[in-house]
Amino acid sequence: MRLLRAIRNWPHSLHFYITIITLTEIALTVIFAILTDVLVQKVLGIEIHIPPALWLTLISIVIGAVLTTIMNYFFFRPVTRLSKAMKSVAKGEFGNTLETNSIIEEIKELYASYNLMTKELANTEMLQSDFVSNVSHEFKTPINAIEGYATLLQDGSLTEEEKNKYVHKILHNTRRVSDLVGNILLLSKVDNQAIQTKPVNYRLDEQIRQAILLLEEKWSSKGIDFDLELDEIEYYGNESIMLHVWTNIIDNAVKFSPDEGAIAITASCAGDSITVAVEDNGPGIPADKLNHIFDKFYQADSSHKEEGNGLGLALVKQILDVCGGRAQAENKPSGGCIFTVTLKR
Repeated sequence: MRLLRAIRNWPHSLHFYITIITLTEIALTVIFAILTDVLVQKVLGIEIHIPPALWLTLISIVIGAVLTTIMNYFFFRPVTRLSKAMKSVAKGEFGNTLETNSIIEEIKELYASYNLMTKELANTEMLQSDFVSNVSHEFKTPINAIEGYATLLQDGSLTEEEKNKYVHKILHNTRRVSDLVGNILLLSKVDNQAIQTKPVNYRLDEQIRQAILLLEEKWSSKGIDFDLELDEIEYYGNESIMLHVWTNIIDNAVKFSPDEGAIAITASCAGDSITVAVEDNGPGIPADKLNHIFDKFYQADSSHKEEGNGLGLALVKQILDVCGGRAQAENKPSGGCIFTVTLKR
């Protein structure tokens, strides 16, 4: 296939044009040398004894100059233009795009790669700016709360009940900061693929049960029941990093489920595809916000802002992207939401 593709693209490649130009130069040099010799000696009747090598050299210089001008126009000028554009990128200017009418395939690919690079760099800069802004805001809120409650604790007239209430608030906001830092660090590692992947064979259904147990304090306090239909599934992957997927999705379902609600979790395997679905009977997600729930720091329901930082589902998406899986969310007609995770075995 590669050979056929190379043959098909050959007439549009730089190698083709350089080969044609080289052969043309050789042919024209010989032809002009012969014609010049005939013109001088036969037509004009002038006998000039110039060595053939010198004729070839002189004619080659002339033809080479003409062909160099052509090469400069069709190849070196676009490359020079690209070089100038790259210097602007180095200065942080990512908004410029380049267009070319060149018939040379390599030039087209260079320009396409440049445009793709500037687009990705612009997106990265925007995401980084938003990320820093959101991180600053998310840190500021609990830190201000901690400072406020710590200040109140300095009041010597407080009752024991009031002191315990403020201490509880301080501990709650301290955990929020700790969770935020942990999620940011993990998200950064996943983004940069700095996590050492050590895939192993393990039971995926048992891992989901483990995630439920880790969240027992949250769901038991709301009286939530679980309906589990988990097939025995062997999965080959990074066990520790995949646990974050299930804890974050189940935690999200617990957060939006009403008291005495129910969460259904199914896990099945068909061929080389694994499907895990987590259903809750909460209020669901507004249709205009469904496309944003996996964005960093995005929270569709601000009434639950105290319970999270908007990084859980973003972390789920990043982990699944690295692992070759995907996640999607949709509302149920009867109310509630379904999160579906698809993995390859």
